[in-house]
Amino acid sequence: MTTIFDSGQFLGANQRVILHLLDLPFAENSLKGVKAELQDCAFPLLDDIVATSDPNVGFKDVDYAFLIGAKPRGKGMERSDLLKDNGKIFVDTGKAMNDNAKRDCKSIVVGNPANTNALILAHNCPGIPRENFTAMTRLDHNRALTQLAVKTNSKVTDIKQLAIWGNHSPTMYPDIRNTTVGGKKAFDLVDLAWINSEFTPRVQKRGAEIIELRNLSSAASAGNAAIDHMRDWVHGSKEW
Repeated sequence: MTTIFDSGQFLGANQRVILHLLDLPFAENSLKGVKAELQDCAFPLLDDIVATSDPNVGFKDVDYAFLIGAKPRGKGMERSDLLKDNGKIFVDTGKAMNDNAKRDCKSIVVGNPANTNALILAHNCPGIPRENFTAMTRLDHNRALTQLAVKTNSKVTDIKQLAIWGNHSPTMYPDIRNTTVGGKKAFDLVDLAWINSEFTPRVQKRGAEIIELRNLSSAASAGNAAIDHMRDWVHGSKEW
C-alpha cells in the first residue's frame, strides 16, 4: 500500500509525500524495519517517514488518515463482534486527531466494524468537519465488480454504474439494476437465481470466505480498496 503513495498513483506524479506510520509500542522495531525498507526503495516522491507509537506524533499535521489499525476478524466472527475491542481504539484515535491533525484532514476507516468505528472517530474529533470521516465500502464494490466480470466473462473496466447500498456488513446490497457490461444491460446477461443465490450472498460474505481460505482477514484487497476510495474522493471520478 505504501508504494502506491510513493509512486504517485494516489496524489499524482508531482506530489511529494511524507508518510506517518503509527503502530503499537510492541511493534516499534518492526515499524523501524518497514521504514528502513521504504528508505532503501529510494522512492523519488518520498520526502520523509515518521515511524512512531505515539498517536500525537503520528497524527501531527496529517492531510489524509488511513485508519487500518484494529483487531482483525477471525473465523466465525462478524464485524459487530469486534466493537468492544475496537471501539476504544477509535475513541483514543479521535482525540489524537482532534488535537493534532489538519482541520481539513480526510479520513477513511478500514478497521471493522468500519461504520460504527467511523462514527466513534468523528464523535471524538469535533474539530474536523463530520463530512471528512468515511467508512470503507469500496472493497464491497470491487468484490461485486469482480464477481460480475467473472460471471459475464468480461473485464472489470467493461462494467459501469454498479452500486453498493448499506453498511459494510452481511446486510449490504450490491445493486446491478442500472449496471451495464460492455454497453449491455447486466440484467440481460445474468439470471435472477444467480443474483439471489450466489452473487449477493457472496459479495456480502466475501470477507468470511477470505478468512476461511487464508486463515487471515483481507489485507491486500482492503489496502487496494482504501487507496481507490481516497483517490476518487480527492481527485473525483466519473465512475459510480
